[in-house]
Amino acid sequence: MPLRFHNTLTQQVEPFQPADGKTVRMYTCGPTVYDFAHIGNFRTFIFYDLLRRWLRARGFALNHVMNITDVDDKIIRNAMAANQTLEQYTAPFTEAFFEDMRTLRVETAERVVKATEHIPQMVELIRCLGERGFTYQSDGSVYFRIAKFPGYGKLSHRDFGGERSGARVDGDTYEKDDARDFALWKAPKAGEPAWDSAVGRGRPGWHIECSAMAIEYLGHTLDIHAGGVDLVFPHHENEIAQSEACTSHPFARFWIHSEFLLVDGQKMSKSLGNFHTLRDILGRGYAPESVRYLLASVPYRKGLNFTFDGLKSANTAIERLRNFQFRLTGTHFPEGVDPQLLERTEAAGRQFSEAMDDDLNTAEALAAVFEFIRDANTAMDGGAFRRGNVEPAKRLLEHFDAVFEVLQTTVADTALPDADVAQLVAERTQAKKSRDFARADRIREELTLAGILLEDTKEGVRWKRK
Repeated sequence: MPLRFHNTLTQQVEPFQPADGKTVRMYTCGPTVYDFAHIGNFRTFIFYDLLRRWLRARGFALNHVMNITDVDDKIIRNAMAANQTLEQYTAPFTEAFFEDMRTLRVETAERVVKATEHIPQMVELIRCLGERGFTYQSDGSVYFRIAKFPGYGKLSHRDFGGERSGARVDGDTYEKDDARDFALWKAPKAGEPAWDSAVGRGRPGWHIECSAMAIEYLGHTLDIHAGGVDLVFPHHENEIAQSEACTSHPFARFWIHSEFLLVDGQKMSKSLGNFHTLRDILGRGYAPESVRYLLASVPYRKGLNFTFDGLKSANTAIERLRNFQFRLTGTHFPEGVDPQLLERTEAAGRQFSEAMDDDLNTAEALAAVFEFIRDANTAMDGGAFRRGNVEPAKRLLEHFDAVFEVLQTTVADTALPDADVAQLVAERTQAKKSRDFARADRIREELTLAGILLEDTKEGVRWKRK
């Protein structure tokens, strides 16, 4: 079966290939840097990361652009209240966002673009729309006339034909079912940042920003435009209207949207006050890879209910993976190969890939890996696992972790490096052989204080971090 994704535009799961067969031109909506991102936001960014990694696993090159929204209504309001410039206000939140992304092992897009650095491109797009008759001015602002665009509503699959022509909305966000002419360029208010331009002095509306930057770096038609489901309307609907009205080309071939992270059945959001930042969660002692695993474990088009019990379960699952990896590398297996187990390993790899090809079905992909681990552990316990089965099993784990990226332990700056742990384990083993049990106990205590757990098995000593 080919790689396929659910396309919001057609409401169908469709086979995917980039237009040129080689490089995926992808635009993803990045953060609005008016505050620290919460883990509900990071569900979307981890979805982007899974998408990136699987496209690359399938042999495609990536030309991925992600924006940073550093000018909009919230940012301006907060910056003015703090008596700061836009750059002063947004810089610490932008830096924190990328620090959190690195902590969660999320890859950086090939190009990260800031809205404030692309004002000329936005002005040019607005000018193009004006020449084609899609805009009008009112009180110094420039609006997009949605009645002139017959396809309005094709992404959100709503019929907006009954909307009153000329009804306008100035805010960057508004009610989901309230389709009105939207501001492309806003007249300046007292004290607000503004730019001089060919369409007057003012600042861009939120929606024009993404269209201008996507077209600038990816051309008239993208292979993929992705974002959270909350952006379908009005943001992405408006992007389609203003982009296609200017270029006369389809704006994106595939629109892919991830569902919300929920808390007690409600969307996690700052406005509801039911959110957790990554820093909050790490401060409670949870590892970043547990957060990453939890957010990746449920397929992106299904809502995920966040609980701390879920984080504990994620940690347990990761420990099972790491214990199997440790068993593979730390056990002396008999020579030869078990052909049945070899076939089982190959089947698990196929099942993993088929699940990921099926609209990034991460739940089925994880099931394929864990069912294999169960069977492999049973074979090890029964003496059927052979040395020739080790490398295929390692390759399966590598294939898995190239996407999920949770096997490597996060080591704090103060933690013992792996090499030092291995040295102490070896010294403890030697101390026991020499019957210096007091020294062996001191080493175990030292490792325990450093967060290292030891397990004495018949194959030797295993260790892992708490």
